[in-house]
Amino acid sequence: MKPWRSLYRRSSLWRTTTLESSPHSISFSTAFCTDSHSDAVQSSRFKVFDRDFRRKQLDRASWLMRSKDSFVDSVADNLLDRLEDCKKTFPTALCLGGSLEAVRRLLHGRGAIEKLIMMSTSYDMVKRCRNAEDEVQNENIETSFMVGDEEFLPIKESSLDLVISCLGLHWTNDLPGAMIQCRLALKPDGLFLAAILGGETLKELRIACTVAQMEREGGISPRISPLAQVRDAGNLLTRAGFTLPGVDVDEYVVRYPSALDLIEHLRAMGETNALLQRNPMLKRDTALATAAIYDSMFAAEDGTIPATFQVIYMTGWREHSSQPRAKRRGSATVSFQDIQKQFGSETS
Repeated sequence: MKPWRSLYRRSSLWRTTTLESSPHSISFSTAFCTDSHSDAVQSSRFKVFDRDFRRKQLDRASWLMRSKDSFVDSVADNLLDRLEDCKKTFPTALCLGGSLEAVRRLLHGRGAIEKLIMMSTSYDMVKRCRNAEDEVQNENIETSFMVGDEEFLPIKESSLDLVISCLGLHWTNDLPGAMIQCRLALKPDGLFLAAILGGETLKELRIACTVAQMEREGGISPRISPLAQVRDAGNLLTRAGFTLPGVDVDEYVVRYPSALDLIEHLRAMGETNALLQRNPMLKRDTALATAAIYDSMFAAEDGTIPATFQVIYMTGWREHSSQPRAKRRGSATVSFQDIQKQFGSETS
């Protein structure tokens, strides 16, 4: 963690071509997880994000990212903590996009994973993770690396025990479809873990950008990507067909010396604007006005500025006969009236 940036968290529970001969090779694949299934994902007609530009962002981030990022590490560690709550083991796992390197580094044997597939749309990001594999010590995990797209998952159906996605799926054009493919790739009773950025992320920057553009340009254009709301997360899991869905929300506040340092950090994480209809140009005076407004509205007494990151954690399982299920409607043998008579009515 760099000395100029601090982090604190507010938490609330809402409960196959191979390149380069080396010990860790990188594979490309165009196979699909789904074929002709009735619930198979279909291409999204409405495109929000530029997936090719997103890949370029990750290529750049692979060179800019820090070896250890306090915010990314906190999210990845919190996500992996959920494996410690499971008595079940997960021999075969897939780690999708986003913060691959942090997940691999912080795994520490959780989940008893034996085979791990690391996948990203960016070859440079996958290569960075492969090069960092030698630094992971005391873990006997067979790790393979793959370049693939979350929207077209190149994984055989019912082949995985665990799917992990840390800060990556919020960039997909068809998030429910991507989650459906993750479910189909899981074996029965397989676990899906994901962390995505929520709608309250960078609310301070949104306000500063809006005010600056209204003052300097007389109108606004989208500068920050749309993100899912907390209320949507449970519906996404249900729509994707997961059982026993669970949703948690964490709010992290990271402090920076200035708005320019915040933008630098977003670039290093690969989290800058990737909208398909984005405005590629930002006027210099608008950018400077945004930084000045940000500082005047949100700066603390010590001169630092806060940036809020809302992280939504999603947990879901592929259906299995051993999982608890709700009883059939109308199968109850005791009515609420009988319970009220037995224990007495509630007194005011």
